[in-house]
Amino acid sequence: MTSAGVETALLGFTHALRAAGVPVTPDRARTYLEAVAGLDAGDPSLVRAAGRATLCGCPEDLTRHDRVFEAWFAPEAEPLTPRPRPATVESAVAPLLTGESSGGDDDQEEQAVSASEAEVLRHRDVAALSPAERARMDALIGELRPRMPVRRTSRRTAWRRGEIDLHRTLRLWLRHHGEPLGVRHRRRGTRSRQVVLLIDVSASMRPYADALLRVAHRLVRTPGGRVEVFTLGTRLTRVTTPLRAADPQRALDAAGRQVPDWAGGTRLGETLHAFLTRWGAYARGAVVVVLSDGWERGDVSDLAEQAGRLGRLAHRVVWVNPHRGKDGYEPVQRGIVAVLPHVDELIAGHSVAAFAELLEVVGRA
Repeated sequence: MTSAGVETALLGFTHALRAAGVPVTPDRARTYLEAVAGLDAGDPSLVRAAGRATLCGCPEDLTRHDRVFEAWFAPEAEPLTPRPRPATVESAVAPLLTGESSGGDDDQEEQAVSASEAEVLRHRDVAALSPAERARMDALIGELRPRMPVRRTSRRTAWRRGEIDLHRTLRLWLRHHGEPLGVRHRRRGTRSRQVVLLIDVSASMRPYADALLRVAHRLVRTPGGRVEVFTLGTRLTRVTTPLRAADPQRALDAAGRQVPDWAGGTRLGETLHAFLTRWGAYARGAVVVVLSDGWERGDVSDLAEQAGRLGRLAHRVVWVNPHRGKDGYEPVQRGIVAVLPHVDELIAGHSVAAFAELLEVVGRA
């Protein structure tokens, strides 16, 4: 088996382990690959020990790890070929380059190739990625840096310029016996604007739901942000609390356990009505982002009515459709046609690059 095949098999094992309930994060998977790289990958006992040391966090995880390991690396499977050991680093200080070559060109070339691969992956459709590519995509989503939208408040605060603050100016002059020593200014203060994410987790959105929840996790974990997250399907589910966990995979696992209609049908009109009836206060003056392909099983006239209510209540409504970024796409689905008059922007949501654009749209709203 080639080195690429070994890495694919090992990454596939981490995904199987995650499916069995072990919270394997991208960082743990990366550490596992690095550990196996320094071992004899042809020895199953060493590969097992590396997995137990890097992928497991509690005694229950050890039991699940061993069970999945036996099933994944079955005796009849092709044995792994040892991966080349990394070169030993002799010194932590890089030598100054003189006239001699020290392999710097090779390192720069490898970094350029890695950066090029990452850039290509950023524009790939999430639904078409392999397990190994999905692991790298998770890492790219973790590197996104959201920027929260802000709004003006009625309270004024001191500032370098702006409208004249008459009271502060007069107090300053009085402290100096009426001498006009300067003018004080003020401006309206700011605070974070509420952001609401409504994520479609129906069967048609299944290839994208995991990635979209990871983006939601990045927004929820942004310092100073005010973010609420709900899932839409045949019912409405609030998943903000589990997404506050620091570890992305633990957060997604906890959120998944709260969603009873995962990969089910779609009743966008009914779920939007439920949101506006029970949680409508969150949408008032907020940036509301609906992440859905627009497939609607219910009455589209009801969907149009609820979208109109949402548009009148929110500061801005952004609709994210994974198919929007594909060649030849036309917004012809009944649900999309019904909501288009009531949304401010219809953008793509099929790749890491599209997710970055979404965060920019939210940040400047």
